[in-house]
Amino acid sequence: EEIVAAAAADPAQKKLFNNSAQAWNHVFYWNSLSPKQQAPSGKLLDAIKTDFGDVATLNAKLQEAAIGQFGSGWAWLVRENGKLQVISTGNADTPIVHGQIPLLTIDVWEHAYYLDYQNKRADYAKAVVEKSLNWEFASANFAAAA
Repeated sequence: EEIVAAAAADPAQKKLFNNSAQAWNHVFYWNSLSPKQQAPSGKLLDAIKTDFGDVATLNAKLQEAAIGQFGSGWAWLVRENGKLQVISTGNADTPIVHGQIPLLTIDVWEHAYYLDYQNKRADYAKAVVEKSLNWEFASANFAAAA
């Protein structure tokens, strides 16, 4: 994270930023996935209800962010100023350089889904959101951000 932040602050370090941020984003993505289907719970669920109304609305927003990201990038659930938000970033961009605390992410680079879904990003996003998100990881990130 220190390397990503330092490289982001220095335009001469664009290559270092791209490589280090992508490595960080991908590790975070693998941790955002679970082999078993989960659901949000506890304090994170309470925050989801406060900021989105319900889990279904959050899930729809995550899918919209993943589908709507033009080109390569990421859909994120983040915490900023005490509120949950769904955002997307392009290429190597990452919330950690924008003062946001990532809770989980969905990789929407084509390599993440092409073998299983070809050009059907929407099907991939739906499957990840409905079946593969690691809500225990997101809850731990949420608790650490409190």
